[in-house]
Amino acid sequence: MATAIYHKGQKLRLYRWHWSGKGPQGRKISGEIIAKSRVEVEKELSGQNIIVKTIRRKSGIGNGMGKVKPRDIMLFARQMATMIRAGVPALQAFQVVAESMRKPAMRGLVQELMNEVAAGASFSETLRRHPAYFDRLFCNLVEAGEQSGSLDRMLERVATYKEKVESLKARVKKALWYPTAVIAVGIGVTAILLIKVVPQFESLFQGFGAELPAMTRMTIQLSELAQQYWLWALGAVVAAIFFIRAGIKRSEPFAYRMHALALRLPVIGDILDKSCVARYSRTLATTFGAGVPLVEALETAAGASGNKVYERAVEQVRDDVATGQQLHFAMRLTEQFPALAVQMVGIGEEAGALDAMLNRVADYYEEDVDNKVDALTSLLEPFIIVVLGVLVGGLVISMYLPIFELGSVI
Repeated sequence: MATAIYHKGQKLRLYRWHWSGKGPQGRKISGEIIAKSRVEVEKELSGQNIIVKTIRRKSGIGNGMGKVKPRDIMLFARQMATMIRAGVPALQAFQVVAESMRKPAMRGLVQELMNEVAAGASFSETLRRHPAYFDRLFCNLVEAGEQSGSLDRMLERVATYKEKVESLKARVKKALWYPTAVIAVGIGVTAILLIKVVPQFESLFQGFGAELPAMTRMTIQLSELAQQYWLWALGAVVAAIFFIRAGIKRSEPFAYRMHALALRLPVIGDILDKSCVARYSRTLATTFGAGVPLVEALETAAGASGNKVYERAVEQVRDDVATGQQLHFAMRLTEQFPALAVQMVGIGEEAGALDAMLNRVADYYEEDVDNKVDALTSLLEPFIIVVLGVLVGGLVISMYLPIFELGSVI
């Protein structure tokens, strides 16, 4: 029926309304609008000189409102930058962008932003009221753009930053989910064979009246265990995933330990480590290059790394920089950042081009992550095929082995 948009820390219910009426020239018109109440719809339409005849809240929307995703926020920033660069007034720009949004939830969010700006709030103040969608970096850059008169450039910078970060996230997810999905399928196929197929062969073997091969007996024992405990095993896996995710959300020390463990994983840990460095560098380059003070930029970069270990390291860097230390020296003291990244940041500081060098660091490690993900995928494909072949093939052979032996005896 509605979607939830966060407004000043509280959920705001937005609905889709269908209206009909007469336009300024007396022509019959109708349409749809996203709003939180009938009164807001009437106010919006009266502002467009529309005489409202009927307003009806549409039913059956359910989840059709859609969920606002980072890509939607990126598109919003880029479209607003284009509108403002073209000289379109802010309120009109909001209206045009809202109408161009296909996803009702995003359209409703943009309309809510427009209403708040129309009520007298600045663009950055309005964004800060919606922390579920606009992070500190977005708000800081918009505020810097408002103060310097370069809002279009700052919005374009935000859009480019989010595009690169989301691309990096997608590559990391590919590295994590591809092997996980294939292994899960392999385990699922093996479980089906043990629970459903092997028992059929077992009933057949009972009529042989001969001792079964050791491999077949072991498979039957595994099948019996799987039949008895598969539900418990599935429940344990689901419970473990649930408690780990809940622990990461609710316990800072537990989240830190889990993130530290992830960084120590073979191959995957290296990819996660490089991606954290890339996100930190990209965020710091974007904020510092926009004129945000370095200490404040480091506060933004700490939360953008996506890993508690790096978040704590960046916070330590921030504290050291606040006392007067150089950025590259503070990074070296944490013993968390790669030597190459520290050296490049040091060169950037000496040359007075820190933001440009940070962007190069981000480019380098993003490319490194991309190459490692491709290499991991290429190596895992044959390995997973072999493992699945051994699992499934071993089960099949163990089931047909008694039949082969019986045939040789005959």
